[in-house]
Amino acid sequence: MADNKFKRTLITTALPYANGPVHIGHLAGVYVPADIYARYLRLKGEEVLMIGGSDEHGVPIALKAKAEGITPQEVVDRYHNIIKRSFEEFGISFDIYSRTTSKIHAELASEFFRTLYEKGEFIEQTSSQYYDEEAKQFLADRYITGKCPHCGNERAYGDQCESCGTSLSPTDLINPKSAISGSVPVMKETTHWYLPLNKHEAFLKEWILEGHKEWKSNVYGQCKSWLDMGLQPRAVSRDLDWGIPVPVKGAEGKVLYVWFDAPIGYISNTKELLPDSWEKWWKQEDTKLVHFIGKDNIVFHCIVFPSMLKAEGSYILPENVPANEFLNLEGDKISTSRNWAVWLHEYLNDFPEKQDVLRYVLTANAPETKDNDFTWKDFQARNNNELVAILGNFVNRALVLTHKYFDGKVPERNEYTDYDHDTLAEFAGIKQNLEHNLENYRFRDALKEAMNLARIGNKYLADTEPWKIAKTDMGKVATIMNLSLQITANLAIAFEPFLPFSSSRLKEMLRIDSLNWSQLGSDNLLEAGHQLGSPFLLFEKIEDAAIEAQIQKLLDTKKANELKEHKAAPAKTNISFDDFMKMDIRIGTILEAELVPKTSKLIKLKIDTGIDQRTVVSGIAEYFKPEEIIGQQVSVLVNLEPRKLKGIESQGMILMAENADGKLVFVQPSAKVIPGSEVR
Repeated sequence: MADNKFKRTLITTALPYANGPVHIGHLAGVYVPADIYARYLRLKGEEVLMIGGSDEHGVPIALKAKAEGITPQEVVDRYHNIIKRSFEEFGISFDIYSRTTSKIHAELASEFFRTLYEKGEFIEQTSSQYYDEEAKQFLADRYITGKCPHCGNERAYGDQCESCGTSLSPTDLINPKSAISGSVPVMKETTHWYLPLNKHEAFLKEWILEGHKEWKSNVYGQCKSWLDMGLQPRAVSRDLDWGIPVPVKGAEGKVLYVWFDAPIGYISNTKELLPDSWEKWWKQEDTKLVHFIGKDNIVFHCIVFPSMLKAEGSYILPENVPANEFLNLEGDKISTSRNWAVWLHEYLNDFPEKQDVLRYVLTANAPETKDNDFTWKDFQARNNNELVAILGNFVNRALVLTHKYFDGKVPERNEYTDYDHDTLAEFAGIKQNLEHNLENYRFRDALKEAMNLARIGNKYLADTEPWKIAKTDMGKVATIMNLSLQITANLAIAFEPFLPFSSSRLKEMLRIDSLNWSQLGSDNLLEAGHQLGSPFLLFEKIEDAAIEAQIQKLLDTKKANELKEHKAAPAKTNISFDDFMKMDIRIGTILEAELVPKTSKLIKLKIDTGIDQRTVVSGIAEYFKPEEIIGQQVSVLVNLEPRKLKGIESQGMILMAENADGKLVFVQPSAKVIPGSEVR
C-alpha cells in the first residue's frame, strides 16, 4: 500500500436510494471505480472490505408508497432486491450489501444519536413549518407543491422546481398545497435537533484544506467553497412517520433525517458483517477509510458525516473521498423521472453476458474530473475497435497459434533476441504505471495502461510474424509463442480489476487457477509443457442493428417525454362577453400562397373571406408548403387592425392550433362552408 501506516482499507460506496433501479450513471460514478480499487487491493493480498447497502428512508419513498397505495417497506423491499441483483450481475464485489431498514442499523443509528445528544452536541430549535390540518401532520419540503415563482410551473415542490431546476424553500411557493390532502397548509411551530456544523468549522478547515490537499480538485474545491461561505447548523430530525424514530423523550412523530441516518449505514453494515471485529475497521487509526461517491454527495461525506464522527469521538475519519462528476446520456442529463437512462437490468436483457463491455466503456469514459457523455456509438466503437480488435485479437492469436504449432502446450523458450528483450522491457513498466494510477484513483488512465499491454502483444506478433518463419525456424517460433503466452497471462492479472468476467474466462483458457498482483510483469507465469485450454473469443463485434435499436429506444423515450411534459398554457385573464363579441372570426378560402422573400417562416396568402379578398401574412412556412394549402378553408380574424410584415400589409390573422410537438395545424371547419361564415 502507498502509505505504510495503514494495515487495512475500508471502502464504502454511496448508498443508492431504494425508490428505483440503478443505471449507468450510478455504475460509472461510484460502483465500478470502487470495485476496481477493491479488486486491485485484494489482488495485492491486502486486507480490504467493500461495504454497500440501500438507503431506504426519507420522503420520496413515503410519497411513492402513498402514490402506489402500498407501504414504504414494500417499496424498499422491491427496489433493494432489484438493485442488489444488478450489482451482483455486474460483478460489484461487495463484502456485504445490506440496507438501512435492518434491525442492526436502527439500533446503531439510535445509539449514535443518543451519544451525541447526551454529550450536548446538538442544539434544539423551534421554528414555524407548514402543517396539514386535514392530515394532521407537518409537511416535509417534498410534501408541499405550488407555483414556482421563477418559471410559473404549477407543480413545483417545496425543495425544487423540476421544470426550471431552481432550488426552493416551501415559503417561496405561490399558492402552496399539501401533496397529501390537497388542502392549504398553515404555519405551525415544531422543534428539531440540529448539528452545529459551525462548531466544527475550524477543525474541518485544518483537516481538509491543510491536511488533504491531495484530494481531487473537484472535491477539494467544493469543500473550500462551503467552508469559505461559513457553515450553519443542519437539522438531523424530521417530522415524518417513515424512518428511525428520534430516540429521546418528547420526540414523538419525529424520525432521524435521512442524511444523518444513511451514512451510519456504512458502520451498521460493517457490524452486520463482522459483529465481533467491526470496531477495528472503524475505530483503529491504522485503517484507511475511503468513500466512493458522486459529486452531489460531497458535502455530506466531507463535511456533515466527518462532523458527526468527530462529535462522537471514537471513529476514524475518511482518508480520501474520490468523488466523480456526472455521466450524461447522449448529450442530455440522466433523469430517472424522465426515464432518460440505461437501466442495468435492461442492459443485460439486450446485451447478455456483456457486463465487461459496459464496465470497460464506463471506465474508459469515466467522469473523473468533469461531466462526461455516454453514447451508444462510442460504446460500439470501443467494443469493436478496442476490446475485439486489440485485446481479444491478441489473446485469440496467441492461443490459436500455440494450438496450431505446439498442440496447445506452452513451448520451451530458447534464447531471447534483442527484440524480445525490448518487448519485455516495454511491458515491465506497465505494473508501476498501473499501480501509480490505481493508488491515486485515476482508473481511466490505469485502464489505458492495461490496454497498452495488449497493444504491446499485438505489435510483437505482427513484427515477429511466427506464421512466416514456422517452416524454417520452429525454435524461434517457440520463443515467440512462449513470450506471447506470458504476455497473455499478464493480461489476466492486469485486467482482473476492470474486467473480472473476461479475466476469469482468460484464466480458463490458460488453465490457471489464480494469479496475484506481485506476478504482474513476469515472463515466467506459464511453465513450458503447460497444457492450454481450447481457445474461444473473449469478445464479439456489436453490429449496427443492436446500436440502432438502443438509439431508437431513447428517441422513443424523448418523444414520449415531450408529449407527456407538454402542458397547455395557463388561461389568460378573463375578458367580458362584450369584448369577445367584438372579435369577427370568419371562414375563408385560401386562393393564393407564396413564400415571402428572404424569410424562412412567412407565407403571403390571398384569402376569400366572403367579405372581400384580402392579403394575410402568416408564419406557417415551417409546416406548410404554399402549393399544398391553396383551396383549404381556414379561420380568419378579419377585424384585426392591419400591420406591416416585411413591407406587406397583413389584413387579418389565421387561427392556428399548436400541437404537443410544436407543430401548427389549421383551425378549420369539419365540412366545407361558404366563405364568410361566422365562427361563434
